[in-house]
Amino acid sequence: MNQNPQVFQTIFQTIFVLMTTDTTHYWMPFTANRQFKARPRMMKSAAGMYYTTDDDRQILDGTAGLWCVNAGHGHPKIIESVIRQAETMDFAPPFQMGHPAAFDAARSLAEMAPKGLNRIFFCNSGSEAVDTALKMALAYHRMRGDSLRTRLIGRERGYHGVGFGGIAVGGIAGNRKHFGPALPGVDHLRHPLDIPRNAYSRGLPEHGAEIADEFEQRLLALHDPTTVAALIVEPVQGSTGVIVPPKGYLQKLRTICDKYGILLIFDEVITGFGRLGTAFAADYFGVVPDMICCAKGLTNAVVPMGAVIAKQSIHDTFMDAAPENAIEFYHGYTYSGHPLACAASIATLDVYQSEKLFARAALMAPAFEAAAHSLRGLPHVKDVRNLGLVCGIELEPIPGKPTARAYEVFERCFWEENVLIRTTGDIIALSPPLIIDEEQINRLIAAISKVLVSMIK
Repeated sequence: MNQNPQVFQTIFQTIFVLMTTDTTHYWMPFTANRQFKARPRMMKSAAGMYYTTDDDRQILDGTAGLWCVNAGHGHPKIIESVIRQAETMDFAPPFQMGHPAAFDAARSLAEMAPKGLNRIFFCNSGSEAVDTALKMALAYHRMRGDSLRTRLIGRERGYHGVGFGGIAVGGIAGNRKHFGPALPGVDHLRHPLDIPRNAYSRGLPEHGAEIADEFEQRLLALHDPTTVAALIVEPVQGSTGVIVPPKGYLQKLRTICDKYGILLIFDEVITGFGRLGTAFAADYFGVVPDMICCAKGLTNAVVPMGAVIAKQSIHDTFMDAAPENAIEFYHGYTYSGHPLACAASIATLDVYQSEKLFARAALMAPAFEAAAHSLRGLPHVKDVRNLGLVCGIELEPIPGKPTARAYEVFERCFWEENVLIRTTGDIIALSPPLIIDEEQINRLIAAISKVLVSMIK
């Protein structure tokens, strides 16, 4: 019989969680439910850089929750703002009515956005922001009398949420295979990941900007550019393993869109609010899209909220084309501009600025890069790529068992090293809160290193 005390402790902890929490009824999202419920990983509290589990272990958060807790967990200014708002007014109808916090939140976000993007449409998530932006793009062209523009272009391995619009322009097969055709008239660009030429790139890869030319030479030649309404891309593709755009790639996409009158939409649900050391990836790359989709870090994930940040010219087209007293854009949600979400957003954006968290992220990026690339040469490591405070560590898959190797690293980091990482396929994705320090960076990478070295067999 195995006498290892750690084994007994783990068994006891699992039994304790199962006895104290009924896991029967919750159908968990993007989770292997049966696997999870056999050995639950349960959090009971969070503060700063750490979660606390049901068995009182401190877990270093290497993923900012789910790419979203940029200012760290439980920030008192944000929590206090939400409490004050709840005590004042819990809800106000967003259709034909307003409340001051919604307008204040919109102003704060517009002031942080790239110049010219200053009209804000609130929703409740990144998925809703994407669907909103796609509808906005289609309606915009119709409003200006260009109703032939009905085609939407996404990108392979792109993730744009789980609405039917986001699934359609997204390029993840697993998100699409159960649901049939999501939207007609959608096509996809090739993604720019090129490991043979760009393996272990530090920052922007050198090779691959020419892949953007395929948008014009292949897709627009095939479909006729006068039928294309919008191109939507993540500046850095996050959920499929941190695919960093090559130098000049996004600039080429902007030039092609301008040439043919196509709207360019940046999905910045992950890259927004400091992940690259700037407010938005648009600022980092010096490329201004026509719309930005954002969520996650918008409220530090304290209250769900998303938004589309649109150019004023897009907004004004709707205002000018609609008859007097008519609703200009037939779209919205019951919880658009929810008072608690607005309070959280106002406080969060203030924290980012007052505590200079974007500058902090830029300052910590070199240490994060050096630590991440120290994994080069370790067992099973195929590539490391990074930008700002995000990195992807691609592992060689176990033959015949895709995703199994990375998932083992995830589980062992959690149970043995008290570190939370995220995996997608056989890629480890790291995106810590912007408050991380160098010691915590080193601990995070050391945990992954220790587990990988122990997996030599």
